[in-house]
Parts: sequence; C-alpha cells; structure tokens
Amino acid sequence: MSRSKFAVLAAVFFVAACLLSCSENKKDKTTLQIICRNGKTKTVKVELAITPQEQQTGFMFRKDIPDGTGMLFIFEKEQLLAFWMKNTPTPLSIAYIDSNGIIKDIFDMQPFSLETIASTTKARYALEVPQGWFAKEGIEVGDSLKITDKIK
Repeated sequence: MSRSKFAVLAAVFFVAACLLSCSENKKDKTTLQIICRNGKTKTVKVELAITPQEQQTGFMFRKDIPDGTGMLFIFEKEQLLAFWMKNTPTPLSIAYIDSNGIIKDIFDMQPFSLETIASTTKARYALEVPQGWFAKEGIEVGDSLKITDKIK
C-alpha cells in the first residue's frame, strides 16, 4: 500500500472514531428514582436533554432503546410542553412532571407520528421511556421523581 493511500485510510479511520466517540457519549447520564404512592421505588437510567439541540433531537433515529432506560428533558421553568415523534422509529411513553417532581401526565406516542402530545398542565420535566415501561413498572400519575442536584 502506498504512503498516500495509507495516510488517507488512517485519516478516514481517525475521523470515524472521533465521530463515533462524540455522538453518543456527549450526553450526561444519570439514574433516576421514581417513588410510587405505594411506597415502592423504581429506577431508570436516563440521558439528560438540557440544551435546545439535545431537546430537539431527543430519541430521533434511535432504533434500540433498552428497557429501564430513557431520556429526561429538563427545562428552565414550568411551561406547557408538547412533543412529537418525527424521525423516531421506536414507540415511546412520555411522562410530564412538574417542578416538585410530581408526574402529572403519562401518554403513549407512536413511531414517526407528527401529532403533538401536549401536557395538560405546566411541567418542568418530560421523561421518555420505551412504550409500556411506566405501566409495567406500576408507575402512575401522582407518583414522584426524586429531584437531585444533577437534574435541577
């Protein structure tokens, strides 16, 4: 192999490695606790969507979202929130959560749907998980998210 071909090949691998390492690992991750009204505590590992870019992208283009994982969208203040599933191939459930950590709404969302799914009251957080996870874990409206410094 000539030096120039080797240099080009090495450059391609270097750029690919940089892109792969930056794409998924840039998001902050944490484990959340959800306290159910029956006293049980459930945990979910989440990526944090804090910046407008992270919030716009969300789970778009992701085909595999493992059970027990999700994405927590954190907004600066309570407001009416609305999400859609544009370019999102995986069915999701979303919980809208107020500043005190109380789950106010839970909705299912369909892949690729452009229908907006709006909160019924002002919310500060939105938690997306694989569809059916909340029901399977017994998590309902009125349960609460433990608010930690990591997610304030």
